[in-house]
Order: sequence, then C-alpha cells, then structure tokens
Amino acid sequence: MKLRVFPIVATVAVSALLLFGGWYGYRQIALQTPLQKMVTQYNGVNSAQLDINHNTVTLKLDLKPQTDLRDLVQHIKDKGGSLINGKELKLEVEDHSSAALNKWWSEALFPIAEAMENKKYTEITSALDKLKAKQPGLKATAEMDDTNVYISLTDGQASKFIILPRKSEEIGVWNNA
Repeated sequence: MKLRVFPIVATVAVSALLLFGGWYGYRQIALQTPLQKMVTQYNGVNSAQLDINHNTVTLKLDLKPQTDLRDLVQHIKDKGGSLINGKELKLEVEDHSSAALNKWWSEALFPIAEAMENKKYTEITSALDKLKAKQPGLKATAEMDDTNVYISLTDGQASKFIILPRKSEEIGVWNNA
C-alpha cells in the first residue's frame, strides 16, 4: 500500500485550521467581545483591552477620574461571571497621574503598607484623610471587597488608581538563610 503525501498533509492542515480556528472564533465571539462590550459601556471607562488565557483574564483599563473601580470590578464579576468562568481576573489600570499625585502617594505609601500588613484596613482611610488635609483639591477614596483594596486619587484631570491585594504573597525560604 502506497501512502500519498499530499492528501495526508492537506487533511492534517485542514483539521488543524478547523480546530484552532474554531477555538479562536469561540474565544473571540463568545467570550472576548461580550466582555469587552460590557466593560466599555460602564460609566467612566474610556477603553478596555482584554487578554484571555487558560487561567487568567487580564483587563487593561483606561479610566476617567472619579471612576468607582470597586464597583466596576463587582459589575464585571456579576455580569461577566459566566464569561470569566472561574478564571483569575487581573486588572491593569493606565496611570494618568501627575507629579503632585505621585509625591502625595509616596507620602501615603508607608502608613497604607503598614495598615495592609497588619490587616487594619480602617487605618487606610484615616491615613488618606490625614494626608488629604495637607493637599487641598485632592480627592482620595479607599474601598475594598473580598480580594482587594482599591485606592483612587484624583487631582483635577490627573488620576491614580491603586489595587492592593488583601492576601499578601507568601515568602518562601531565602537562599541565604
């Protein structure tokens, strides 16, 4: 029996095209497009880019100042929960901060990091209030859900959104210990 190479190669190529093309089409039409449409229609979202992998959904967001980030995340989990389907949601918010906001955040970083480390989340709002009193015109809010603490800083048109995970990373054994 003589095998013919061209029909075998053609069959493998068409099968691979159908398999991977079908997966790409499913991911694009059934997952990515509805999720992206839902996110971009949320009030305060300028644009959103999605990257859906096997275990994670990464959202790159461009937000307007005063956008309620915690509510946006809750909206995504509520309305898009079936699309995310147990995957880890990772958010990357585009930074539109100014030099004044960055300076203010560097002053607030130590008390907020200490509050996060000690799991005393109410100290975050008091730290923000103390530092907010030093800078007129600055609006700072802190909200949290079951996984993250969301801090929003706004000074006119400049804005900075910080997402702090409530569960800290575990430290392994040090090499030099």
